[in-house]
Formats: sequence, C-alpha cells, structure tokens
Amino acid sequence: MSLLAADEPAPYVVERADAASPFFLTCDHAGTRLPRALGDLGLAAGALLTHVGWDIGALDLARALSARLDATLVWQPYSRLVVDCNRPAQSAQLVPARSERIEVPGNRGLDATARAARLAAVHAPYHDTIARLLDARAARGQASVYVAVHSFTPVYDGTRRPWHLAVLSGADRRYAEALIAAARERGDLVVGDNEPYRIDAEDYGIPVHALARGLPNALLECRQDLLDTPGAARAWAGRLAGMLENALQAQETGPDQT
Repeated sequence: MSLLAADEPAPYVVERADAASPFFLTCDHAGTRLPRALGDLGLAAGALLTHVGWDIGALDLARALSARLDATLVWQPYSRLVVDCNRPAQSAQLVPARSERIEVPGNRGLDATARAARLAAVHAPYHDTIARLLDARAARGQASVYVAVHSFTPVYDGTRRPWHLAVLSGADRRYAEALIAAARERGDLVVGDNEPYRIDAEDYGIPVHALARGLPNALLECRQDLLDTPGAARAWAGRLAGMLENALQAQETGPDQT
C-alpha cells in the first residue's frame, strides 16, 4: 500500500518539460506538504514552515529562473521531513528525527519497512522523473547543465552566516568554479565556495544525476532572508540567470575546454 492516497498530489512537478535551454533545474526541498497517513509528525505548531521543513524561497527562485532561462524544472512538493530527496537511502538524515533544535517525533525509531515506504512514495518517483527527462534529452542530443536550487537559513544553531549566495560542487568543479567567478565579478556579493555545505557522500541529486552522466553542474544556495517574498526571489533570479549563462559561456570558451 502506498504512503500517498490516490487523491494526494504526485511527489514531483515538472515545468517546461520540453524547454530548449541547456539548463535543467531541480528543487528538492520545495514544499511543506505531509501525506495524510503521517498526520503532523508530532511537530510543534509552525515548525513545518521553518527552514527545517523546507527550503524557504527556493521554489519561487527556481520557478523564476525556469521562466527567465526557458529551462526545465522538476520540483518536489512534500516536506524534507517526510523524506529528504537530496539524501541517499543509507543516510542517517534521510528521515531526520531532529533538525537543528526541532524534534520530529513522527520520525523516531522508524524501521526498515517505514523508511522504505517513504522512499517508494516520494524519493524514488521524484528521482525517476528526473532521470527519465535527462535520458530523453540525451537521446535527442540536447545538452544539459544540471543546477540544483536550494536555500539556507541566515542563522543556524546560533551562528550567523554571511554569504548571500553559495555554490556547491563535488568531483567535477569546472562549471561551479566558472559560476563562482561570474558571481564574484559583480563585486557586491559574498559568495561561498562549498560553504556552508559541500557535496559529499550525503548528497544524492548531483552525484546520481549529474556526475554519473558527466554533466556540467552546480548546487546553488541563496540565503533565505534574501528570498522572503516572491518579488525578492524574482529579482534574484534576474541576477542569477545572467551569472548562470555567463558561467556556461566561460566554460565553453575557456582554455580548459575539452
């Protein structure tokens, strides 16, 4: 039996599936929905709407970027507290029982069957959709630049974070480095290079979909207080779209082109 009832939303939304742009956008932590079968996970009132429940402003940013770039976007409407779609199945943070200082009682002591149900209901169909779209693009000879759109809280566990924007990368840093250079050229941004996070064995989207296919890639993080309204997110999309395009052009024409 599926964790999601037949009348509940699918665990993925695709926008501009046939877009011509080389940019392919994902938003793993876009929503705050909970399956009815899980109730409220025992969360305190309002906890789901804080940064532990989703990436605040990330979906507004991703949708605005998709519109500006004419780029395919795949986003996930269920809370990261149901299952974190940027974590591999073996991760201890796949279904967190605690996030920062917030307890998630409904995630405590889950057995293998309960974890598997969350993976099957949300994680697997979301990532299967991404894989299917990327494979279809490759089959028709369309290039793909994989950009995962996230956001980060300006204060975590009492520590203030100074970055306006962060670019995360893994084994293949070529596009990420070009994007960092394009962002820093503006002169008015504090840009994090693999901080406050980095891509490692705890990540899923870029290792599985981008690195495994040899695609140019970056995980883009914006600070949440800069995305606090849809208008602010659209303004940031205007800035970032140019950076993304300039970075691609620099990588394609630079001395390291292969």
